[in-house]
Amino acid sequence: VTPYHFHTFKTEDIINRGGGNLIVKLYNSLPDGNLDVTGDVTVYSDGRKYSVPAGTEIRLVPGQSITMTRGLYHSFWGEPGHGTVLVGEVSRVNDDKTDNRFLVDTGRFPPVEEDVPALYPLVVDQK
Repeated sequence: VTPYHFHTFKTEDIINRGGGNLIVKLYNSLPDGNLDVTGDVTVYSDGRKYSVPAGTEIRLVPGQSITMTRGLYHSFWGEPGHGTVLVGEVSRVNDDKTDNRFLVDTGRFPPVEEDVPALYPLVVDQK
């Protein structure tokens, strides 16, 4: 499950590339960065534009996609009981430090309790 977040500048398409179903839950953002739990959400999916109530879960079967516009809070996960999902993203480039707005501050990388030395250090781990 991805944490609720939106992008200030980036637009992205999330694509169910295969396997099971992908569930995407959507909310607009308010000017203060919080969830808009009452406003209808405009959805762009596979050439269609339509509106749904805040908090609606959209089911994407393999081959379907959805566009995440700027300021649109989203979280997504594989639908339980429907197998593993391969998810793809096509998007504009974004700056992780300035473009991502998480509803709950999660940091860029989750803490990891290392039990063996890293084979491939992340940029933030290099000295």
